[in-house]
Amino acid sequence: MTELCPPGGHCATCGDEADAMRVLRVDEERGLALCEDEHGTRRTVEVALVAPVAAGGRVLVHAGVAIAALEAQEAAR
Repeated sequence: MTELCPPGGHCATCGDEADAMRVLRVDEERGLALCEDEHGTRRTVEVALVAPVAAGGRVLVHAGVAIAALEAQEAAR
């Protein structure tokens, strides 16, 4: 955390939190994917950093950006 983070709070910008999400649909031209988390919540995610991704794949998402593609054994966790 930096001096700009809320005291005693959680900072979404520099926190080390990410969510595993399943890719439902991909818009390759725009670098976006519709993804779903384990609770069924759907979000549009930028996937250009981990492209190519395909429907059915799993990605690790932080702040609306896929930061890693998950291998099958990692996605099962």
